[in-house]
Amino acid sequence: MFDGKEITRLPTHKVIAAGVACIPEGRKVFPKLTVEENLRVGAYQEPSGRGDARARRGHLSPVPRLGERRTQLAGTMSGGEQAMMSIGRGLMRAPKLLLVDEPSLGLSPLLVKENFNIIREINARGITVFLVEQNVHQTLAISHYGYVLSKGRVVAAGRPDELAGRAEVREAYFG
Repeated sequence: MFDGKEITRLPTHKVIAAGVACIPEGRKVFPKLTVEENLRVGAYQEPSGRGDARARRGHLSPVPRLGERRTQLAGTMSGGEQAMMSIGRGLMRAPKLLLVDEPSLGLSPLLVKENFNIIREINARGITVFLVEQNVHQTLAISHYGYVLSKGRVVAAGRPDELAGRAEVREAYFG
């Protein structure tokens, strides 16, 4: 269920039109396209009356570096810059829900911190963020609620302070 409607069997383009965007693990950029072209791919949708890509650029304000790099080929960017571009691409349709899978994968600690700050700002702007991440410290620092999975099952759920206080969570993730 999303926004009061069943979306389980909807085709992808209808899920996107309903307001769901996904930032996949590993960034999945189009390396031979420019930053601008990659962003336009994120804005593309069958005609829906939601305005054009230029009107959506305001949604990119949490990711300011993209404007500076708009003519650069995505394949020449660092992993952190590609991660930021993936986030920007997900924002182009002004989603209500942003699904983010492993945003820290393969990034330096500095870029992880920067990307988590961007995710926090996106959420502060009213977009719900569903974050799947193994970096428990960073994730709990920006979360409102969390679930801990083990072997595909939920083993704990609660507010970040509750989760950090549970012995089984501390042992499994905090050593």
